[in-house]
Amino acid sequence: MIWLNWRQFRLHALAGAVGLLVIAAYLLYLGFDVRDAHAAYRSRCADPGTCAQAKSQFEGAYRTTLLFLAGGLGLIPVLIGAFWGAPLVARELELGTHRLVWNQSITRRRWLLGRIAFVGLAALVFAGSASMLLTWAASPYDRVAADRFGTIVFGARHIAPIGYAFLSFVLGTVVGLLVRRTLPAMAITGVVFLIVQFAVPNLIRPHYMPPETTALPMTAQNINQAKNLGSITGAPAIGGLQVPGAPDAWVSEISPLRTADGRTVPGSDFNGCLNSAPKTGAEGTFGDTAVCLSKLDLHVDFQYQPGSRYWTFQATETGLYLVVGAVLTAVALRRVRRS
Repeated sequence: MIWLNWRQFRLHALAGAVGLLVIAAYLLYLGFDVRDAHAAYRSRCADPGTCAQAKSQFEGAYRTTLLFLAGGLGLIPVLIGAFWGAPLVARELELGTHRLVWNQSITRRRWLLGRIAFVGLAALVFAGSASMLLTWAASPYDRVAADRFGTIVFGARHIAPIGYAFLSFVLGTVVGLLVRRTLPAMAITGVVFLIVQFAVPNLIRPHYMPPETTALPMTAQNINQAKNLGSITGAPAIGGLQVPGAPDAWVSEISPLRTADGRTVPGSDFNGCLNSAPKTGAEGTFGDTAVCLSKLDLHVDFQYQPGSRYWTFQATETGLYLVVGAVLTAVALRRVRRS
């Protein structure tokens, strides 16, 4: 059984091994480069006056590269499901070779379980290795950027990709078993798993644990630390703020600007400061606008997940994908008896 699985999977395994070697070579090069740049950044932080600029330059040098790498490696589970999972049974059914296998002494269930175990283990090793390599390469940057909860970053680091790969592979196997044709099964698997990968971070992940809440007064200094003011709808919104004293926290929700009694600041007051703030010569990202808004005695309410919960979220999400994958495996084993 193992020999048969190897013969049928060896070309896929060879392609995966070559791809992993290429990924490893680049990430090893990038990892050492990031560490050299991080050491240079730390040396410049001996002078507090230049530390902020050095931090900004270090993050800017690698932000786009690491984001693209996280997005690219995030597609590995999709490819595993489409190219390893979907054809696993669909090709046998499409070509009719399943009749020969199923007429042997081995049962259908045992045959399918053996195939899932053999190829599935290879999928986990491949996805886990790529994830650990990227995690190692990006670790100095991640410590500085403090964005481990970012939607793309979270899904490309540590153990979560192992769960993604398992679910995607089993999903492809089940779809192939139901559709019985390889190309449609590959397409359906890719689309369905991409939908899952969009839905989980936005609809499910924020609810793994009840969020903490806090309020932040909108002083001119705090407003100038934001990344944006306002919105396309004209709402009195502020974005890009961090939880005081917890830069690595995941801010899941920031309220609109609110007055001292908890009401949303009137649009006329907000737009007045935004568009025609009195000239004070104030410096900072938003200058006079920040000074104008600070005089309105405003605050925002945060909902956030502390950085200390990161590993709990990683384990929870990985476990969720593994459990759903196990359920789909049971469905496949039940279905194969009637195929």
